Amino acid sequence: MSRTRQDRVIALLSRDPVWRTAGELADLVGVTPRSIRSYVAALNARVPGGDAVESGPSGYRVGPGAPGALQAASADETPRERLHRLVREILDADDGIDVYETAQRFHVSEATLDGDLGRVRALLGGTQLTLERSAARVRLSGTETAQRRLLSRLAHEEMEQGSFDIRTLRRVLGEKTFDTTALVAFKADLVAGLGELGYLVNEFGIGDVMMHIAITADRASRGHRLDDAPADASDTRSRIGDLVERQAAAHLGVRLGAGDRDHLAALVQTRVVAPGAAEPDAVIRDRLDDDVEGAVRTVVGRAASEFLVDIDHDDFVLRLALHVQNLRHRAQEQAWSRNALTRSLKSSYPMIFEVAVYIAEQLRELIGAPLYEDEIAYIAMHVGGRLERSRRAGRLLTATLVCPGYYEMHELLHASIDRALGREIEVVAVETRADPDWPAIDTDLVLTTIDPPAPADRIVRIQPFLTENDVERVQTAASRARRARRLAGLRAELERYFSADAFVARLDPGSDEHSTIRQLGELLVRQGVIGEDYVERTLVREEMSSTAFTDALAVPHALGMTATRTAIAVGLADPSVRWGEGRVQVVAMVAFSESDREAFQTVFEQLVEVFSERDSVQRIVRRGTTFAAFLDELVAVVDG
Repeated sequence: MSRTRQDRVIALLSRDPVWRTAGELADLVGVTPRSIRSYVAALNARVPGGDAVESGPSGYRVGPGAPGALQAASADETPRERLHRLVREILDADDGIDVYETAQRFHVSEATLDGDLGRVRALLGGTQLTLERSAARVRLSGTETAQRRLLSRLAHEEMEQGSFDIRTLRRVLGEKTFDTTALVAFKADLVAGLGELGYLVNEFGIGDVMMHIAITADRASRGHRLDDAPADASDTRSRIGDLVERQAAAHLGVRLGAGDRDHLAALVQTRVVAPGAAEPDAVIRDRLDDDVEGAVRTVVGRAASEFLVDIDHDDFVLRLALHVQNLRHRAQEQAWSRNALTRSLKSSYPMIFEVAVYIAEQLRELIGAPLYEDEIAYIAMHVGGRLERSRRAGRLLTATLVCPGYYEMHELLHASIDRALGREIEVVAVETRADPDWPAIDTDLVLTTIDPPAPADRIVRIQPFLTENDVERVQTAASRARRARRLAGLRAELERYFSADAFVARLDPGSDEHSTIRQLGELLVRQGVIGEDYVERTLVREEMSSTAFTDALAVPHALGMTATRTAIAVGLADPSVRWGEGRVQVVAMVAFSESDREAFQTVFEQLVEVFSERDSVQRIVRRGTTFAAFLDELVAVVDG
């Protein structure tokens, strides 16, 4: 039974704590419902209370024992855990290890240990380390920096979603490494010290840096220091280095070498800190290399034009350029940052993520390497922050307040609505008559203190003196109205872009992302919508970052709107098909034309929204056995 798949099941349940059927989980994991039941039993067996996963008539949901199940170690050491322990022992032994003695200590045969050594060699790819063997002795040859990079790789492999977990780190470094209390205190004082220096702290990146701090302190305490002093450290790096050095001595009792100090200061500077909101643009510009600022400014302008998004602002360019400059430093060291929000950013904000992918690809030459998804997600956070400021006014819903006049009651109520709901709705008209012309009111919402002649979703009955319940009802209606606004034109757009000639009711269960893209792409090529080059560019785009934007939907496409017309080829999968590291049930290959540039955001984001709801996906996949049935079900879901 696969422990990895068990972990996948509980991770899926933990992400969204609602009931899920065995069939739904089986589709996501790529196994049978019977296997899911076995995995649930195994997960519950990991914790004393047997409550990692709750079972019921509606299926399964996460239980109170889930965290313990995720952290519980297997009763027997797994091959991967044995491999990591072997690497750690080789790293700790300056003169290497004896193969026969190590096999006895590990309670495995010499043949098994030889197999593990073969896997160690495979693990060393790209680390600039080599495994040397002379008779029974085996040792690692390479720089101290390369050896630390290997420890970092082991820790990343074991940590869930890149989060900092001291228990996992202790498995990688050994149980004698620093305890939780010391590292927690170190982090707290480091964050406070950086704040006093005027920096904002990236909490998503600091866990990764703390992992490197623990590795550095552990190696330094064993006499493996980086003593080479930096050639010319900036004032900023020197101040950060002083802070790190003080905390290492105070909390970990470790004296850092000059190289260790600079290495950790560089990590903090390029991964954790950002200029404070009050820091003037001129100060940020002084810290930028001219080529970085120029390249980012050009690419941001292109992205704004290509996607019709409002991001071409000087403050955005400067802060993104500083991020890219730090990113270039990290790329030179192959020291990538993890981002715990990558999955949610892709599924919740696909358009923003797509803009970030475009920017990352355009900056590839400047950075010197293609970017991993977690790094693209940081760019997406910059883009999303800028768009959030731009969209704030555009998101407001209009409302008419119906409040028959009595003294200044309508004025008081209007003021209360502005205070409680001013960020969501704008009252643009006030009716003080007891018999308003209801059909003539054309705002998104109607807030009324009197009963309307007929109920409607956009009409909300409120009290003359606004209550908390009133606020909640208005917020619910506003959310419903915003969704209706987003989906209003989607039905017509989708009917226009889909066709029976580009529809596959059942994808081959053995398909993967490459074969599916080629299959759906061929349907669009036959229609004259795209050429073969578009299919190849779609495969290239897929390699940059998976287009599986939810657990059920992939939207493969090429960068650039070069189709003769906008069209969507759809394939449904029951059971699900493999897509990168996950599985999907719906694949919508989109080809956009230049003339439909304005439709890009609407179709792209809302297509993802429709297929982000599990019930909708299951309904469409199960019933959409023909193109007509698929379209009927899709329209029914859109109409709600």
